[in-house]
Amino acid sequence: MYYHDFNPAFVITFLILWFVLQGTAYYKFFEKAGKDGWKGFVPVLNYYVHLEIVGRPKWWVVLLFVPVINFFVALTMHLDLMKSFGKYTYLDQVLGVVLAPIYMNYIAWSDTKYIDKATEIPKPKKSFGKEWFEAIVFAVFCATFVRWIFMEAYVIPTGSMERSLLVGDFLFVSKAEYGPRTPQTPLQLPLTHQTVWGTEIPSYIPGVSLPSFRLPSFGKVERNDVVVFNYPVNDHYNQRKDGQYHPMDLKTHYIKRCVAIAGETLEIKATQVFVNGEEQENPPLMQHEYFVRTNESIRERVFENLDVDPNTSVSRYPEGYSVLMPSSGAEGFEKLPFVESVTLQLIPEERSEQNIFPDARYFRWNRDFFGPLTVPARGMQIAVNEENLAMYGSTIKNYEGHESVEIDIDKLTIDGQEISEYTFRKDYYFMMGDNRHASDDSRYWGFVPEDNIVGEASFIWMSFNTNGSFLNKIRWSRLFNGIE
Repeated sequence: MYYHDFNPAFVITFLILWFVLQGTAYYKFFEKAGKDGWKGFVPVLNYYVHLEIVGRPKWWVVLLFVPVINFFVALTMHLDLMKSFGKYTYLDQVLGVVLAPIYMNYIAWSDTKYIDKATEIPKPKKSFGKEWFEAIVFAVFCATFVRWIFMEAYVIPTGSMERSLLVGDFLFVSKAEYGPRTPQTPLQLPLTHQTVWGTEIPSYIPGVSLPSFRLPSFGKVERNDVVVFNYPVNDHYNQRKDGQYHPMDLKTHYIKRCVAIAGETLEIKATQVFVNGEEQENPPLMQHEYFVRTNESIRERVFENLDVDPNTSVSRYPEGYSVLMPSSGAEGFEKLPFVESVTLQLIPEERSEQNIFPDARYFRWNRDFFGPLTVPARGMQIAVNEENLAMYGSTIKNYEGHESVEIDIDKLTIDGQEISEYTFRKDYYFMMGDNRHASDDSRYWGFVPEDNIVGEASFIWMSFNTNGSFLNKIRWSRLFNGIE
């Protein structure tokens, strides 16, 4: 189950409810601390009084309006208020954070008394072990929260996005750009993904799951964004040791470029992408496979001078070399006197690939000649017939969230009822790697559902070249580069 966005009515209701609950808690807290209770209902002023009660600098009010920092400031103020009213235990702190402001009302309206400013209350003496335990718990909590809401680090394991992204690039991915998702698997070891570090043991309890919501975002996925998402297909990449599959939010991470968004019609003609009939601008570092025909052996230094990695992008044949490179590299090879020709390796338009999406039996497409194919959008309606079911049947069955879907050539039965028209419930995206002839992407396994979107790749913070030595292992020129 997945809810794409909180609608305006929900957001307004939530904010009003939060305001009322927070205000009623503040009203009683302030009265017990000798302040005017009505100030608890006045925005900004209530935080000012809060800071005064707990003994923190009043200028912290400004920090509550600074993204990311405001979370830590608010958390500190929140815990300080509980301490000022005699609530020190771990249970109180956990309930105060998880159930705020409901638990805060319980504290405020119970028989608690104001003790003193939290900053002036003597700290209970703790053992060395307890000090370290609390510090580690707090650090893990903060890291988990930042990783969930704001940003997470990823590493590029394959060359499907070369050269825009290289194997060994470490990225920060913005979760806030498209809106963070609430966890579908709440009982999970913090700071893990599918398994416990270094083992094959699941890091979560498989039988426990919740509906997934997407929180409000700064924007939506746009064409040409570089996107991290959970690979949607239930195959060996997402299979557990027990034969079952990981839940949606813990499926394997992929990173590709979005080349078409929901509702757009995609077509590829001789590797060139067209959207809604218009030719699209290619990524600046896009690569294809070229055949460099020559009778001579080409030294590694020649490849390196043309910015081609001879270890990962070159294959030797009797007649020459197959090379993955951008068009600028092909132009460089054409200028070499011992090179006879450089040819882009196109699959003929009339030849289909057997593993092409959606179904090679109906659509004789390949990686270089593909479509036209319309990307499903929420509310898009299609007639149920053989062609449409061949095109969209797997998407309806696997990603639309129905209990039961049966497809029989030109018939569609959902939850026991045969239907003649189908209306999509989600938005979808078409993803492709910039290394166009060496990318496992939507051309082969289909659309990415909206609920699988994780975030937008923001910038490279570190890059390692495994073939380098000592300090040359670090690609210094790539550090803190933005992603185009």
